[in-house]
Amino acid sequence: MALAIFDLDNTLIAGDSEHLWGEFLVARGLVDGAHYARANDRFYAQYRAGTLDIDAFLRFALSPLREHPRDLLEELREHFVAQVIVPLMLPAARDLIAAHRGAGDTLLIITATNTFVGAPIAARFGIPHLIATEPELIDGRYTGAVAGIPAFREGKVRRLDDWLTGRGETLVGSCFYSDSHNDLPLLGRVDRPVAVDPDPQLREAAVARGWPILSLRG
Repeated sequence: MALAIFDLDNTLIAGDSEHLWGEFLVARGLVDGAHYARANDRFYAQYRAGTLDIDAFLRFALSPLREHPRDLLEELREHFVAQVIVPLMLPAARDLIAAHRGAGDTLLIITATNTFVGAPIAARFGIPHLIATEPELIDGRYTGAVAGIPAFREGKVRRLDDWLTGRGETLVGSCFYSDSHNDLPLLGRVDRPVAVDPDPQLREAAVARGWPILSLRG
């Protein structure tokens, strides 16, 4: 079976789930509203520009997991996914996933978004495998730190290599769908890279390298 890999944010959904989660926390009053909102927007702009300090961002993004009870966070997450994410799940993305499933491909989401936010979204799409940034859990509580390598830029490649080794699989026949120039390291590793509603930097790279460009938002 070939491996069909999907980025999550702005690829399968019409938005960035981690940035939207930050906005949701602001709206629910769980974080310092104006200050948190400004930082959330600043980090997102840096991500899009390719200048994100992933360690600084994760210290920021994972701090609410440390500061609030896990049961409260999980209850809020259910509302977040239902109210914010489900309306952004692209029908054409569901069709694309269904086509790969019908072909017998192994389905995998790989995303820099942390698993607390990303795992229930992957489940909504019916995708059984997920590689994402892992928040550290000790004795059932989030510490605000990261466990292992963040799944960002070259980190996605390293995490995927470990995943493949653990399963005894390879990238032969693989494809990867992504919107972001931050995913160029992984796009360059698969047999069939596909730029999905790409940002300007990725569009330029895809045209130069002859990669297909696909829109899931039509």
